[in-house]
Amino acid sequence: MNDVQLAGRVAAVRAFNRLYTAVIGVLDEGPADAEYSLPEARVLFELAHQDPMPVTELRKRLDLDAGYASRLLARLESRGLIVRERSDEDARRQLVRPTAAGRDAFAVLNRRSTEQIGGLLGRFADEDQQRLLTAMRTIGDLVGDRRRDPALVLRPPRPGDLGWVVDRHGALYAREYGFNARFEGLVARVVAGFADSQDDPRQAFWIAELDGERVGSVGCGRADDDIAQLRLLLLEPSARGHGVGKRLVTECVEFAKAHGYRAMELWTMSALAAAHAIYRSAGFELVREEPYDGFGPAMTRQEWRLEF
Repeated sequence: MNDVQLAGRVAAVRAFNRLYTAVIGVLDEGPADAEYSLPEARVLFELAHQDPMPVTELRKRLDLDAGYASRLLARLESRGLIVRERSDEDARRQLVRPTAAGRDAFAVLNRRSTEQIGGLLGRFADEDQQRLLTAMRTIGDLVGDRRRDPALVLRPPRPGDLGWVVDRHGALYAREYGFNARFEGLVARVVAGFADSQDDPRQAFWIAELDGERVGSVGCGRADDDIAQLRLLLLEPSARGHGVGKRLVTECVEFAKAHGYRAMELWTMSALAAAHAIYRSAGFELVREEPYDGFGPAMTRQEWRLEF
């Protein structure tokens, strides 16, 4: 990344920060007679979800220094919203818990926040709400604490999924390997074949989700009555390292075995080294390759095969 690219990206982040700050400012202002500051509201929120909570844990979650946290808790305690006490297990540890009045105050704040955020979301159609939430989750995944064990689900396609498969193949392979529009056209034809053969019990297609977000795909097609084809293995960069590609290939292979095929074949390109590692781990062997430049860059077209 050169200096010009960096400057452009920094400017984009700053523009987003200004917009985000303005939106959050509107949500945090509340009515003119709001009784609680944002830090006070955040303390009540945390205590509503963990009662009691060690003061050290509260400081860590809210990124507060010791002096500010002490003054903040003292204000809430003087208003009868929290109590502080020593832990029975370790007298050196101070715990904080909400009082009944503190829980009531949180209920009011929670209802107000729900109404405000609901009002924001209500400005958008359902599809745009989903786009907004997906973007928020993406930002959280990239800059926040990543989950070590996101939930992986493989499922059949829903309306819109097959179009997504075409779109993501075209975009990712162009960006990462320089493939041209002919590749996207090929993917579209293969996807259309799966859409037209949904009633064939010996063919199947899967969409992979991590924590509810689409991150991959694969299909089991029919070469002939004895040989299945693995088609359209896709893995989003955000899903790499979670075993998604291996799980998709395994699902496809097991489906083919269970439906009477004696072998499975696939065609791929020499540039796709990461996919080759997945195929090898599943038992596929490279059986043939030939020069090919139909997708733009010169490379070889490879046939891989797995005997059952």
